[in-house]
Amino acid sequence: MLDPHSGTPQPVSPANGRSFKLAELYQLLDCRTVDVVRLSPELILIIDDEGKFRHPAYLNLLATYLWYQHQPEARGQDSIVGRAIVCHDKQFR
Repeated sequence: MLDPHSGTPQPVSPANGRSFKLAELYQLLDCRTVDVVRLSPELILIIDDEGKFRHPAYLNLLATYLWYQHQPEARGQDSIVGRAIVCHDKQFR
């Protein structure tokens, strides 16, 4: 878990040991809708789809930096706001 209020990533695992369920993601990310940002063929960021509409909205520097490192074309185009989970794409079905 990459939380904009913490400079240290926090480990999270799916409750069933295999893949995150939507209800679980909503609770972890404190949101109502999620979006997936692909970092690599196997690695994804799961984010709050409505994070930018929150007041206040908190820029997630670590998640944004990670995204820019994997997808350089995203630099200067957008940023990640709110909590994010980094995981293998097979952990979100």
